[in-house]
Amino acid sequence: MNPSVTQKERIVSLDIIRGLALFGILFINVGAYVVIIEGGPMPDMSGINSVINSLIDIFIEKKFFSIFSFLFGVGFYIFASRAEARGDSPRRRFARRLFALLLIGIIHIFLFWGSILAIYAVIGFLLLPFYSAKISTICKWLFTLISLHILAILGQMYMPNNAVLSAIYGLLGTDALAIFIMFLSGFLVAKAGWIGHIGEHAQKIKRVLYGTCPFFIGFSLWIWFSSQADDQQLQLIIGLGVVPTTYFYLSCLFLLLENKQIAKLLQPIGRVGQMAFTNYLTQSFIGTAIISLMGLQVVSPSEIVIIASITFIIQIIFSVIWFKFFSIGPFEKLWRFMTYGKKTVTKQS
Repeated sequence: MNPSVTQKERIVSLDIIRGLALFGILFINVGAYVVIIEGGPMPDMSGINSVINSLIDIFIEKKFFSIFSFLFGVGFYIFASRAEARGDSPRRRFARRLFALLLIGIIHIFLFWGSILAIYAVIGFLLLPFYSAKISTICKWLFTLISLHILAILGQMYMPNNAVLSAIYGLLGTDALAIFIMFLSGFLVAKAGWIGHIGEHAQKIKRVLYGTCPFFIGFSLWIWFSSQADDQQLQLIIGLGVVPTTYFYLSCLFLLLENKQIAKLLQPIGRVGQMAFTNYLTQSFIGTAIISLMGLQVVSPSEIVIIASITFIIQIIFSVIWFKFFSIGPFEKLWRFMTYGKKTVTKQS
């Protein structure tokens, strides 16, 4: 059994989108690298910082984690289908992969409290029953889950207070369900054969683009005005727009990356995405080091932009250099070893 994925087998657009998702995630996580203590200094939220904070809410908050979640679902189908093609048990092998992710994720929580890895692992087990499901069945599940998620958020916003209803809304309107929705969306798209054959499905993707564009514009305006007015329901409004906005972003990116010149230009970002596991784990260390060097007690939105950009540039340089000598990232190698229980070759052939 050879679990390694060759460069020819890789889908470049997925690596680039994964790299961009990591960049977006930085804008959310950097602020969490410094714990704000009650009674201590607070970040400056006036002037340009207020504008930047609103723009982060509009364009980044929850969207890039959702893109990352979508790619996790895509990765599940690719991994499991390749395992099955080798004569391996796809569910058993992926379950082992999830257990390994859970273990690494638990360790990472002790280093960065905002780590999403353990949550991804737990929610990822819910994908296993869908591996052999028909596309039509997955579509029905996805439509139902999205509908329930939206209704739950609307219920939290507009329905009167009721203990039982609040508990139901809280369960169905949670970010965990949004993550699973994006897991299932990525799995569906991969199972339907869109990934790697974007050109053949361009018209369908354009319909998704045109259908979600009005929602993207509408929610962007709604979030802007709510942010400026310090609306207490801002996070619910952001959550309400996550699914259509993420679909809009993804359809834009997949179509854009069909242009070979653009894909070639963004190839260094693809290198970051190619070792996304390593880069996600190391972001907190790089970001924290930069914050320490800058002598910051708290991080304002404008400082988040600077720190996120520097961190990502460092990761681009490191990733490009790394792949000059190796074919897999260091933590990817560890994860693969934990999944297969055998040594893998990392030197470039």
